[in-house]
Amino acid sequence: MELSDFQSWLLNEGIRADLDVITRLSVRNELDNLEPTTPALSSEAIDWPRLLFAGSILARSDQRSDQEAALRIATAAISLANKAQVKDAGAVLLGKLSNFRAIALAIDRSLLAADLNGRLGVALRLEAQRREMDRSILVQSSGTWLQVNDFQQRFWTNAAENGWLSASAPTACGKTFLVLQWLIDQVMACETKVAVYLAPTRALVSEIETNLNNLLDKPDLIEVSSLPLPDKYNAARAGTKRLILIFTQERLHLLANVLGNKFSTDLLIVDEAHKIGDNQRGVILQDAIERATRANPNLKAVFISPATQNPEELLTDAPHGVETIAVDSDTSTVIQNLIVATQVPRRSKLWSLTLRQHGSALQVGTLHLASAPVGYKKRLAFIAAAAGERGGTLVYANGAAESEEVANLISQLLPKLDNNDSELSQLAELARKGVHKDFQLAPLVERGVAFHYGNMPSLLRLEIERLFRSGKIRFLVCTSTLIEGVNLSCRTIVVRGPRKGKGHPMEPHDFWNLAGRAGRWGDEFQGNIICIDPEDKQAWPDGVPSRSRYPIKRESDAVLELGDGIVNYLYERGRSDFSSIEDADKFEQVGAYLLTTFMRLGSLSKANIAKRHDTASIAKLDEALRILVTHIDIGVDIASRHPGVSALGLQRLLDAFRNYKGDVENLLPAEVASNDSYDRFVTIMERINKHLFLAFTPETRIRLHALIVFKWLKGYSLSRMISDSIQWHQDVGRTFKLPELIRGTMELIEQIARFKAPKYFSAYMDVLHLYLREIGREDLISDGLDIGTQLEFGISSTTLLSLMEIGLSRMSAVAVYEKIARDDLTKEESIEWIVERIDQFESMGIPAIIIREVRERLTLFND
Repeated sequence: MELSDFQSWLLNEGIRADLDVITRLSVRNELDNLEPTTPALSSEAIDWPRLLFAGSILARSDQRSDQEAALRIATAAISLANKAQVKDAGAVLLGKLSNFRAIALAIDRSLLAADLNGRLGVALRLEAQRREMDRSILVQSSGTWLQVNDFQQRFWTNAAENGWLSASAPTACGKTFLVLQWLIDQVMACETKVAVYLAPTRALVSEIETNLNNLLDKPDLIEVSSLPLPDKYNAARAGTKRLILIFTQERLHLLANVLGNKFSTDLLIVDEAHKIGDNQRGVILQDAIERATRANPNLKAVFISPATQNPEELLTDAPHGVETIAVDSDTSTVIQNLIVATQVPRRSKLWSLTLRQHGSALQVGTLHLASAPVGYKKRLAFIAAAAGERGGTLVYANGAAESEEVANLISQLLPKLDNNDSELSQLAELARKGVHKDFQLAPLVERGVAFHYGNMPSLLRLEIERLFRSGKIRFLVCTSTLIEGVNLSCRTIVVRGPRKGKGHPMEPHDFWNLAGRAGRWGDEFQGNIICIDPEDKQAWPDGVPSRSRYPIKRESDAVLELGDGIVNYLYERGRSDFSSIEDADKFEQVGAYLLTTFMRLGSLSKANIAKRHDTASIAKLDEALRILVTHIDIGVDIASRHPGVSALGLQRLLDAFRNYKGDVENLLPAEVASNDSYDRFVTIMERINKHLFLAFTPETRIRLHALIVFKWLKGYSLSRMISDSIQWHQDVGRTFKLPELIRGTMELIEQIARFKAPKYFSAYMDVLHLYLREIGREDLISDGLDIGTQLEFGISSTTLLSLMEIGLSRMSAVAVYEKIARDDLTKEESIEWIVERIDQFESMGIPAIIIREVRERLTLFND
């Protein structure tokens, strides 16, 4: 019998009964308010030597199911067995699985005595030491050794030896931690002067920036920044200080636009790289990667993605001659229990929990709820509150409004905390002062419950995440932000009918990326995913998803595979009013990318995209693009600066400027402090909609969009913008619901002021500057901070920019800026102002969390 056949028999027949027993016991220990549905089980009846021996055989397999079984046996031995010898044997088995962090966790939780190697016999001790040496890597920058798992070791070795690497592994296997260590090592030990770390969301940018600063031993040698400012880049190139830039793809383009031909990066890391397939923003990411590669064909590129089917796909665009390698792993480092919750017939407060694994089902027990769950929101809330009573529980909600409602329901089921925790009180203070005095988050966090969604200010989100990790926030209700790369782990996730976007059932790979937050490696031995109402077709149209991995496909490739749709769109785009074209949003981004690529190369057949599509399709596209180019005299350099914005739209905007009969100065935006600034924003948005792209919709809301942009640029705080909106509604007698108004204001800031306005205003200003040079009016061109960067960060004054250069979040920077009289302070002058007055911040009414952030940034800066 082959070893693989024996392992299969062992798992499915040889130890199946004992494995089911320890599985039931382990899962029951994870959940609260659970009554067993089977006769009482005891770990005392387990033949541990036999089971552990079987686990050591299964550990030699490369099959996920065998590895998971070995991991289940090892963790059960440590957590369930009473004898120290059995616990030690479980730890030895974890060592064979290279799961050293789980051993450390067991010691930390007093499940395992320290000095394991000292208790082993000579042979086992030598074997253990050999494994530890084999699974260790040297971090040259610090001179320390790290114990790693198989995936981490393969990543570290191959990343050092190859020009382009694409790494894929499950969510909970320690990718981010190792990549950040490797990044620091590369910058410190190699010739890397400028490295760029691309993250898909601002939330992840903030998290990575914070983590990197915490890991740096020598901040005087490396600067970490998320601001696309040329001064930092130029200083790094001059050798003053090495630079790690943490950007979204949009911020990379902002910096590249400012630097022009001087832009180049030595190392590019793309996190959540599978998002190259996202609608609209995927093509901007693809363009960012290609732009960085054109600037430096010799750059080292690393792509990180969670459990993808084809990580090698990201390597197909590597320059000729560059060595590439894909590092792929499906090994589990923590146990994940997929549990379905079904209501017991005629007993609304009783829910049967069943564990699903590898096609089988195990009855775990019956969950008792405190109240009858009428409606799906109460089902989410009540089941989460009952099963996750110990805390560490995430609840997935389909939207910001639902997250607030579910969090409120959970809070009502919890006892009031005996003592007011100072950190929870400070978070409540930040919510009241930073958003609104009646923001629903404030009273919830005082009871250990919170909600979390993407449009919330970053400082608020980060503090919520920190207190959830510490255990002070016991229940956290989240939206799809969790599948956008935020590294937040938990003990239990509760979900019912998850959606991504409005009305779209979550794809299996997104579901399992979400599930990967349960039981993150080093924090927990196992995680639980509770899926409510699995038989409800409305909630789960295709049932609870089976484990699945992301298929990587570029957005540009996906659009081309739709057939002649993109070709027809390009023809229509060239001859008609694009505002009436069907599916304009679906095709505009990719159409713009193809047109710019054609302008640069003269034919798509010379582009990387031609490798992935048949010759006839490329020829059709070339023909359509050749016709469009005859109508364009705008340069490819300007077109390349604005990914997702069509060169045809840029040309039509230039033609509109040329045909303008009024005073040319009326085409310019006014300084934000000017009386006519708001009206100019309205006019510019209308001009963008008419000539460039129908970006600001519905057009009846342009005045509102312009007002949001105007106040954002003036440096208004979120709380002030919300208060102004409330006052307007009251003045005109329009009714409103405060939670909706708060969420709506946050969404307008994110979607209009921070996404659409920077994108299209930057393009507008570039074309306008081209026209001004054309007519000899260079005197009207400002050399100050570009409009895209101003809008991205909501800054228009030197002082506010300086405060953000120190590393303050916008919420903190604005809170401090409101107390400063001058608007022209440099970074050094801002630091001096803060140092002189920081002891007075509390009396100034500045929230405690903002004061703490200011102190932390000053300490880091001084170090």
